[in-house]
Amino acid sequence: MQTSENTLKKNALRWVVLLGTAVLCLKFFAFYLTQSSAILADALESVVNVLAGCFALFSLKLASRPKDEGHPYGHGKIEFLSAGFEGSLILIAGIVIITKGILAFIHHDLVAKADTGAILSAISGTANFFMGRFLVRKGKEYNSAILIADGKHLITDTFSSIGLVISLIIIYFTHLIWVDYLITVIFGAMIFFTGIQLIRDAVSNLLDKADYEKLQQIIDIFNTHRQEKWIDIHNLRVLKYGAKIHVDCHVTLPWYDSLEVSHNQIRELENLAKENSKQEIEFFIHADPCLPISCPICLVHNCPERKSPFVQKLNWSIENVLPDQKHSLQQNQKSS
Repeated sequence: MQTSENTLKKNALRWVVLLGTAVLCLKFFAFYLTQSSAILADALESVVNVLAGCFALFSLKLASRPKDEGHPYGHGKIEFLSAGFEGSLILIAGIVIITKGILAFIHHDLVAKADTGAILSAISGTANFFMGRFLVRKGKEYNSAILIADGKHLITDTFSSIGLVISLIIIYFTHLIWVDYLITVIFGAMIFFTGIQLIRDAVSNLLDKADYEKLQQIIDIFNTHRQEKWIDIHNLRVLKYGAKIHVDCHVTLPWYDSLEVSHNQIRELENLAKENSKQEIEFFIHADPCLPISCPICLVHNCPERKSPFVQKLNWSIENVLPDQKHSLQQNQKSS
């Protein structure tokens, strides 16, 4: 990834952290005026937002470091660790908030100036919504797990604020204080499960769970710009290192071509994927020589070593490029 793009990611997150700090102060001011447990729960979640944002900034700085001897694949996976750290903070905040709601119900805490609290909560919720949308958009643009995780969390916080405003309005007109306790517990549960989801996604990425969307994108590129000497592609794997991806695959090429010709074919395959992808891609391609079983699906015209006539084109798909096995006409017919 280019340095300028890393800088844009960090600048986007810096602005969100600064605005998030302002929103945090606004929420605690609202709690000071109202003494609402639900508003306090909302403010505690904002503390998590700011802490997670600061750690995310550190992670982006570390992720942008170039490869070195000790980290041959770079430092990009720190983004997934950061997302998991944020999820852990959110989970803990959810537990604290649920506990606060239960204790408030036991002690019958009072709520003052519910109308003022509703206005301040609406302002902070609106700010979180736009910051969240901004981060998710930038995260998708830069393929950043950190920005997407932070953005989704802020959007979730927005829905919490909507429920909070509704509860404060109900309290203002009906004086049913128990609504505040109930909303506190509901917020805590929502936040808790958001944290679990973020942790689950982070662990999946750290364990290199297959990303079928990325796989399909690469397969589409190969199918669209296919060359006749690319007889077969199999054992295709995609590993994510933050915003970067590493691709392993085997490519079947004509066995009679020179090493230089085969190398140029592999280089063309790499350049093709890099030019048509929005992400930085690193390839490790193993070249396989073609076998007689490949002849019925081989597109090479006037092949001097063809053992059987061409019968059917092999259309690459997720189902047939993942196995570590050369393709044949029988396999192609099964996948069709």
